[in-house]
Amino acid sequence: MLDEDGYFGEKIAAGYDDDSSDMFRPDVVGPVVDVLAGLAGDGRALELGIGTGRIALPLAARGVPVHGIDMSRAMVARLRGKPGGDAVGVTIGDFATTRVDGQFTVAYLVFNTINNLTTQDAQVDCFRNAAAHLAPGGCFVVEVGVPELRRLPPGQSAVPFRITPTQWAFDTYDPATQAMSSHYVTIVDGRAEHWSLPFRYVWPAELDLMARLAGLRLRDRWEDWNRAPFTGESTRHVSVWEKPLS
Repeated sequence: MLDEDGYFGEKIAAGYDDDSSDMFRPDVVGPVVDVLAGLAGDGRALELGIGTGRIALPLAARGVPVHGIDMSRAMVARLRGKPGGDAVGVTIGDFATTRVDGQFTVAYLVFNTINNLTTQDAQVDCFRNAAAHLAPGGCFVVEVGVPELRRLPPGQSAVPFRITPTQWAFDTYDPATQAMSSHYVTIVDGRAEHWSLPFRYVWPAELDLMARLAGLRLRDRWEDWNRAPFTGESTRHVSVWEKPLS
């Protein structure tokens, strides 16, 4: 890790919203909030990895009480500076293990954030932590990509996902350990700057087993927040696991 804020310190937080601007579009955020608000009902929502509030703020604006957990003070400072940011409670800490008071009807991890936990043990801990916060009948929701190993040519480990005159970005995969990294090369004033971020990719079936270890059961799995069917060709999924009533 780079500092106490993890990999999302001040330098990254300062440009995060601009770099992820497509994810802030109303047509992207709206369906997410619709699903989460429906699952929250009259209860509370817990966001693991709340970041700059891309989802938490519009969800709170819908009348859902939201609390978040995040390691990065720099990212949370951006949330606090936005309209409504002072109304969202945030606890600083590792969302895989940090506990907060009270129960929630929905807990959620979006935009591949489960992959920021770079060991299987940490991902299992995250499911157990989410389940411990849920009221009976509550749901844990994860949005994450399906590993794109089919795009790897034989003998290669890198998959590009952005190529522009000033930026190149690619993922590298290690199928033996499920470790992956996203790499960004940006040209600034004629010089190349490189930044990388480690992840651990995880399969849908593996997530289902983690949920079972945490006492949760699969309720729904869709390709996207509009509830399109999940298929063998889907490149991501939105999965909902439920805590039994008894």
